[in-house]
Amino acid sequence: MLLRARSGRRPGSLRQRLGIVLYWPIGLLTVTWRYLWRTTVVRRRDEEGGPQDLPPPLPDGVDRDRIQGVDDGVGALLHRRYSVRVVDTRATAEDVVAQLAGDPNTAAPAAAVFVKSEGAPGRMAVNDEYVVRMPGPWDGPVRVVRCTPTSFRLATLEGHLEAGQIEFRARCEAEELVFEIESWARPGDRLSNLLYNHLLLAKEIQLNLWTETCLGVARNTGGRRRGGVQVTTWRVEDPVSATG
Repeated sequence: MLLRARSGRRPGSLRQRLGIVLYWPIGLLTVTWRYLWRTTVVRRRDEEGGPQDLPPPLPDGVDRDRIQGVDDGVGALLHRRYSVRVVDTRATAEDVVAQLAGDPNTAAPAAAVFVKSEGAPGRMAVNDEYVVRMPGPWDGPVRVVRCTPTSFRLATLEGHLEAGQIEFRARCEAEELVFEIESWARPGDRLSNLLYNHLLLAKEIQLNLWTETCLGVARNTGGRRRGGVQVTTWRVEDPVSATG
């Protein structure tokens, strides 16, 4: 998810924030280099979406204060699924999700740094909050709305470039370990809509970010990737009307 800066609380110590800022140019250059010279096959498919492509309802027990839902956004909604398959690994689905939930930075690209702002370090629970720091004015807050041994889901908060949710999950299929990222989001405001649906800049940055995360998770398993990354996008032009 592409993220935007907002005023207010800035989690992390001064040393931590300074380190992130100094690391940004390196991270941005690394991600750009990988994007331009990536040898991994990324299979993309775009389809027309419908009501079935709207985000799932928020579970009971979630703090709904400041959550930026689809109704708060502007423009078309993109329902996206990123998938990678791994073989020859001893890692289980629970292992993969536990590592990522304990520290999302273990698989995130170098240009995106997760900083926890609410909740205990080293673990993830419902209503925990993070700020994802990216180069330039792209920071943004999210809240954990669901956790299971094999998945977790985040919702965007006020000030995020997007309005919606994103889920990270893993499962075993025969001898393969499957890792997926699934997002349901639309631009958070008119400027975001311009970047996403007209200039297509934010849309491509988002795709690159989560593709790199899938590849990072695959590397962390110690196994062998089977094929490339599958990316499917369903576009819902008017998600508000689709809810009816």
